[in-house]
Amino acid sequence: MEKRILGSSGLEVSAIGLGCMGLSFGLGQPVANADGIRLIRAAHEQGVTFFDTAEAYGPGTNEELVGEALASVRDEVVIATKFGFKGGRNLDGLDSRPENIRNVAEASLRRLGTDRIDLFYQHRVDPEVPIEDVAGTVRDLIAEGKVKHFGMSEAGVDSLRRAHAVQPVAALQSEYSLWWREPEREILPACAELGIGFVPFSPLGKGFLTGAIDASTQFDKSDFRNIVPRFSAENRDANAVLVERLGDLAADKGATRAQIAIAWVLAQKPWIVPIPGTTKLGRLEENLGAATIELSAQDLARIDEALAGISVQGERYPAAFASMVNR
Repeated sequence: MEKRILGSSGLEVSAIGLGCMGLSFGLGQPVANADGIRLIRAAHEQGVTFFDTAEAYGPGTNEELVGEALASVRDEVVIATKFGFKGGRNLDGLDSRPENIRNVAEASLRRLGTDRIDLFYQHRVDPEVPIEDVAGTVRDLIAEGKVKHFGMSEAGVDSLRRAHAVQPVAALQSEYSLWWREPEREILPACAELGIGFVPFSPLGKGFLTGAIDASTQFDKSDFRNIVPRFSAENRDANAVLVERLGDLAADKGATRAQIAIAWVLAQKPWIVPIPGTTKLGRLEENLGAATIELSAQDLARIDEALAGISVQGERYPAAFASMVNR
């Protein structure tokens, strides 16, 4: 698979990474440990070198899964994990105090079974802790060799600039896809200016852009999408037109909706690396196939034209979570 470098950091990763969250957390029942290991190893065999996890996924169990799956190829891969929630539980509030960052780093190293974290993200900006203190703490962990690169997730431009002035930010992770293009307004220009790589999660709209979800789809009771306004039955029905048009575009290219959606993200900037997640080997192969699809300027213009005027219905986060993003 093609490799990309995240901004000016020098951190080289596969053009498509693997978001591992859904194997353990957030999108229904966790997969069996053996199945999760099999999928992660299959991704590596197909060229993926960039794997994304977090303390909050489980909590902790996803890091253990990723660490076990990649132990035999540790020096061939880049592992990203995250800190920033109290006790590693995203419903318990934020905690980016320096002492907590250090505690999380040590715990993550143990769970991952490694001696360094390649990319350590602040999961969400904590308004109670100056971002300079956060960046300074990660800078110290880098100096100690426990962390290689600093990242931020769902941060606003002001926080990004302030953190970057203390410790260069290698990558910003935020949602970005054909149905959430808000980063194009301020985030992507700031990343370009500062030399920061961009790592979109949910490039498939949490599965919606694949066409496999419709108004009648029933999610597992533990699936986060049950409380996401954009996934109400009414909004899924209203947003179906986007999926229909994406299907027409995909058919013309001899590809799937998922492949076009990921290829579109890849085509935006050479320093963008999407991290679609899946629990199914077939979907994994489909997603990685997007790396072979080249969208010309004409193709991209056609996609923009086909989707222009479609207003996606529903917020991407419930109200309780909305205040945690773009700080």
